[in-house]
Parts: sequence; C-alpha cells; structure tokens
Amino acid sequence: MNVKGKYLNPKADLTFKLLFGEHPDLVKSLLNALLPLEAGREIERVEYATPEMIPENPGKKNSIVDVRCHDNQGREFIVEMQLYWSDEFRQRVILNASKAVVKQAGVGEDYSLIQPVYSLNLVNEGLNLGDGVGPDEYYHHYAVVNVEHTDRVLEGFHFVFIDLKKFTPKTIVEKKMAVLWLRFLTEIDEHTQQVPEELLENPETRMALEILEKSAYSDAQLQAYSDFWMALVDERVLREGSYKKGIAEGEAKGMAKGMAKGRAEGRAEAIKENAHKMKDDGMAAALIAKYTGLSIEEIESL
Repeated sequence: MNVKGKYLNPKADLTFKLLFGEHPDLVKSLLNALLPLEAGREIERVEYATPEMIPENPGKKNSIVDVRCHDNQGREFIVEMQLYWSDEFRQRVILNASKAVVKQAGVGEDYSLIQPVYSLNLVNEGLNLGDGVGPDEYYHHYAVVNVEHTDRVLEGFHFVFIDLKKFTPKTIVEKKMAVLWLRFLTEIDEHTQQVPEELLENPETRMALEILEKSAYSDAQLQAYSDFWMALVDERVLREGSYKKGIAEGEAKGMAKGMAKGRAEGRAEAIKENAHKMKDDGMAAALIAKYTGLSIEEIESL
C-alpha cells in the first residue's frame, strides 16, 4: 500500500489508538496537558479499561476514535477523536461519561467512592456546541455548576471540547506541553516534510513521532489506514449529499408554498376589486356578498 510521506496522520483510527491506547505515558501526558486538573492532582499513572468495558459502536465507526483509562486515584478518563462534528456525537459524549459513572457503582457499594469522570474530546472539524461561542475560542470546558453561582461546581463530570481547527500556538504559550500536543495533532500528517524542532526536542512528542513513522507499519496496517480515510470520505459525501438534498427539497417546498400563497392573495385582491366595482354601480351589499363570498362588513369597508 503506497502512503505518501514519512509519517501517518495521528487522527486516524489506527494511529490514534496505537499512540494513546497502547502507550500509558503518552495518554497520561496528553491528559495532564489538556485537562483542567487542579495543581497537585495531576495524573501519576494510568491503566486502560479492559476490552469488555468498551462497547462496540457500529454506527459512525469511521469518524469516532476513543481511548478509555483510569488513574491511581480512581478517576475515569475518556479521550475521543472526532473528525467531523455532529449533534449525535455530543449526545454520545454525555452517554459515555454517564456509563463511566454507573460502572463505578456496583450493587450495595458505597456511592461516596465514585470518582469524577473527565471526557476529553478532540474535534477536527465543525465543532458546534450551540452556545454562541466566539469565532476564535478553541478550548471549551463544561462542568455541572450552580446556575446562579457558576464558580460552585458539583464534582462528577468534566467535559472538554477542543476545536483543532481554531488552535494556534500563540493561544496558550504558558502551557508548553498543551501547545506541543496540539501542534502534534494539527501539524503532523502524510504531507509533513519537516517536523518542528520543538516536537523533536520533547521526549514524549518525539516518541509519538517515532510511532507515526510509516516504515513501522505492515502492509496490512497501511491498507487499513487507507481504508479508514476512504470510508471517511464516503461518509462525508453521503452526509453532504443528504444535506444538499434536504436544502433543495426545502427550497422547492418553500417556492411551491410561496406560489400558492401568491395565487391566493392575488385571487382575494381580484375579488375585492370586483366587489368594489359592484358597490360603485349601486349593487346591494347582500347581492355582492352572494356573488363574491365576502362578508357584509368587508363589503361596507371597501
């Protein structure tokens, strides 16, 4: 399988899961860099969820990639890579976080032992949370808060959505590791000719780059990688086709409705004009009403 370039794209199913689903140190670094963790409560080590805890999701399998793990404090972490935004994905995020809480509470167990769930969602394109976010906002942190006093947080859920398209290194210069990981996710792909020196100098992103080198993959893996992108293109074409079809049908219905409305309004005006002439000719209002269908009040107001 011929894949151009030295590196593969880290956002694909194969590469993302290999990077962050098989290398605890890398996912730990990513989570510490991008999640709103309190000082002194950074993640020390992680363990991955067992395969049976990860439900299959046949629908949208080509656009959603996820990794699940927990740390030594018991906190649950879900990392999702979403290439194209959809409202269904937002609902999936909430559902998966809820399931992570439920799985912590066995029958008869102490609910006070339930630990928070952090959901980190990396969105490559089209992020739309529907809450009027600014055009340059790329980082969105949601939690359960008091409506009147938003600084009062009810611990349990933390949702972070990152719009990769809006990220620029200058936005978070004070958090070096966050900048490095987001640069890694947005700047490295099949077309990369020269890797930024900062990514090579850092041991974690350098290790991630080594994992992405095309030469490390078998022909079967490269075929699966290419199939992933082809399936994604097909999915996008179908989605955009359905959208355009819906627009066209909506416009056609709107035009037909507008024409019908226009004809009805024109007919009503013509009836009133004829009634007006009948009235000017001295015809009785009752007789005009009989032939036009207008009420006596409408005729008298002409």
